[in-house]
Amino acid sequence: MTSDEIRESFLSFFEKRGHKRLPSASLVPASYDPSVLLTTAGMHPLKPYFQGLEAPPHNRLTSCQKCFRTPDIDVVGTTTRHLTFFEMLGNFSLGDYFKQGAAEFAWEMSLEGFGFDPEKIWVTVFEGDEALGLGLDEEAVDAWLKIGVPRERIVPCPRSENFWQAGETGPCGPCSELYYDRGLEWGTADDLPGGDNERFLEYWNLVFMQYNQDPVGTLTPLPNQNIDTGLGLNRMALIQQGVDSVFDTDQFIPLMELGRSLATNEIDERALRILADHTRGMTFLIADGVVPSNEDRGYVLRRLMRRAIAQGHRLGFQGEFLDKYVDVVQETMGAAYPELGRERDTILRWVRAEEQGFGRTLETGLSMLDDLLARGEVSGEDAFKLHDTFGFPIDLTTEIAGERDVPVDIAGFDELMEEQRLRSSAGAGSQERVGAKQEVIRQLSQEPTEFTGYEKLEERTTVAGVLEQGGRTFVKLAASPFYAQGGGQVSDAGVIVGGNAQAVVNEVLRAGEDQAIALDGVGRGIKAGETVVARVDRAARLATQANHTATHLLHAALRQTLGTHVRQAGSYVGPDKLRFDFTHGERVSPEDIKTVEDLVNGWILQNDPVRPVTTTLKEAQEMGAMALFGEKYGDVVRMVQIGEGDYSRELCGGTHVRSTAEIGVFKIVSEGSSASNVRRIEAVTGPEAVTLLRNHDGLIREAAAELRTSPEQVPAKVADLQKALKDANKKGAAGANGAVDIAALAGAAGEVEGVTVLTSAVAVGDAKALLDATDRVKNAIGDAAIVLGAVTDGKVALIASVAPSLVERGLKAGELVKVAAQVVGGGGGGRDTMAQAGGRDPEKLDDALAAARAHIEATLAG
Repeated sequence: MTSDEIRESFLSFFEKRGHKRLPSASLVPASYDPSVLLTTAGMHPLKPYFQGLEAPPHNRLTSCQKCFRTPDIDVVGTTTRHLTFFEMLGNFSLGDYFKQGAAEFAWEMSLEGFGFDPEKIWVTVFEGDEALGLGLDEEAVDAWLKIGVPRERIVPCPRSENFWQAGETGPCGPCSELYYDRGLEWGTADDLPGGDNERFLEYWNLVFMQYNQDPVGTLTPLPNQNIDTGLGLNRMALIQQGVDSVFDTDQFIPLMELGRSLATNEIDERALRILADHTRGMTFLIADGVVPSNEDRGYVLRRLMRRAIAQGHRLGFQGEFLDKYVDVVQETMGAAYPELGRERDTILRWVRAEEQGFGRTLETGLSMLDDLLARGEVSGEDAFKLHDTFGFPIDLTTEIAGERDVPVDIAGFDELMEEQRLRSSAGAGSQERVGAKQEVIRQLSQEPTEFTGYEKLEERTTVAGVLEQGGRTFVKLAASPFYAQGGGQVSDAGVIVGGNAQAVVNEVLRAGEDQAIALDGVGRGIKAGETVVARVDRAARLATQANHTATHLLHAALRQTLGTHVRQAGSYVGPDKLRFDFTHGERVSPEDIKTVEDLVNGWILQNDPVRPVTTTLKEAQEMGAMALFGEKYGDVVRMVQIGEGDYSRELCGGTHVRSTAEIGVFKIVSEGSSASNVRRIEAVTGPEAVTLLRNHDGLIREAAAELRTSPEQVPAKVADLQKALKDANKKGAAGANGAVDIAALAGAAGEVEGVTVLTSAVAVGDAKALLDATDRVKNAIGDAAIVLGAVTDGKVALIASVAPSLVERGLKAGELVKVAAQVVGGGGGGRDTMAQAGGRDPEKLDDALAAARAHIEATLAG
């Protein structure tokens, strides 16, 4: 069976047996589940159903879920089965069949669907765990015995093998796993399933989800007994296709062959496997909205890409090659996952940008690492410099060092990186908060609140529950007009009035489709069962709605102006402003900012209607609706369409204006970097924008008065003054070396291995003045290694000076200035004692000087 046949055979089998087929959710978990960075199992998108927070679309479900497991990144290539990205087939029961039914379905599918000999199937069960207060899972044992599995082929295993949980807290339960016996040629007669051997290959895990674990070690029965199973498609392909490794199966053969065709060095199977796995993973991650960065999911993606690039370098690949792998992944898997085709341009944009950028980093880092390895050890400080200054990943440093048996001080590196490397724990705090909110809502009432805030700003309703906890009062309403924070939009403000009591709404908590309201203070006289009036702050809601619709317009305008690679990467929508984070790799130019503003204001002037449309997810996607990664969508979705939908359709649960003209006016306040490859725009609308424009007008008038000119002539007057200042600086530089304080500059010199070293930026008018400053400081400090840099006319000038005695120790000015120039995107050279270079990236001057100093230190230490 091919991988496609395995997938379809499984899903069809369960569909025919009353299971609703679900499409794969994103690799980016929904916002309600911050327990993991990426989706690691088929049940992750279904957690609110298992926890009873949402009603499932059916009590029997089946899916093929895209999954990614970061702990296996370093293991890939060293075994025959480990992957980072993989597909997990699963069937799920929510309060319907339980252990007996799950076992019977798995047995039937194994025999009839996969054609297994029943004598070759073994099963494991949970042996119990004293810490959890659980004994042997007798119910599972009985289920298999009833099917006809001999008792000797039912093997009890410990918690580490047969108790499943997705994270430290959340739904969990014992499990039973099915193993395929590959025969004695793969092991010995003493081998057993669950042991460390190759004879028994696990292919299906049946999780009997009975409990919720929260806090850690404390089990509470779930509202329903549920079934969650996982069958690894790639592992099944290994069995069905009769090969020894997943890398010999149909999805991987084209990727492995591509690597062999590109290699000019000796073939390394491990390198080929890493390339095949990592390029699959990067392609799917980008298709689901992840972009390379130094944080969270973006860090995982960047690490994959850089490891792949390094392996290609090792195999002798010529030129850029990641795009070739993207094409093969799309060819082999695009039919099952059409997002690979839809997002192809975006995928190629990011892989090419990363490959071009890291290609330069790789050359510099490898050169420096070679010098460090020659010394016989890599200190934590050296590893940190490679990582922090040059972007050379620590795992590459340890990998290459390990191949040469050179130790790396990882403890020292971790200490230096502690504050910068909080990636894996990014969601811990928010997970705790989400869990607390869910618990509050669960305690208040089991009946979900009906949200009426799309149609009403005031609702006469009944208080379904009141809870005082932690110095706060929480209430739950039968029907509520208050919007609970979600999708970037803040929760509504307002009041609840009942009898003689009036309480101010402090926060609206969300859990799935349900909500609770936190009041300002304790004991505000609101009582369970009484009738109250819930009133939303009208002015704040209208301002928020204007900003939310403007956010959709901004998104559309950015995609039209910058390209379809632009995707929302976070937002804030409140009554005061809107903040929009989006994927883009460079600063948005003033011209593009103007274009975006003009587009948005043009759409506002058109007074286009803003219409929420309830439709199916499939229909919305076919109409081109934008979906946000990190959000969960069911079969029926709410799509916000502006105008005829020709420029903006987005899946969105927020509140919006009725027509674009209600926004009034749109003004961008700032544009800057939010994270690597993520930009941030802040903007205002309506009265806030008018106030801003009025303030700006006042400032221009004040400036005009100070300059003794008209407001229209302020730019010209400022330009004249700048020119005069620049001319004066040039004149001063020619006559007095740009006013460089040589004594202060000499005082900044330090000592490395007994050698005077000076690396510094100086303010001079041109390269000639920089050379003059170098000569004068050289006379002041004597034999030394000097690298000076300056920004002149928007470009970088660099000069390196090395005393002849230091040249004899291997330090050469020509090599030194090249190291610095690479960082600022330039080049240059010269003699061993004096060299000059230039670059085009002034913002990286400090990094260039740091690179030069690191090169000096490494050379002198060697």
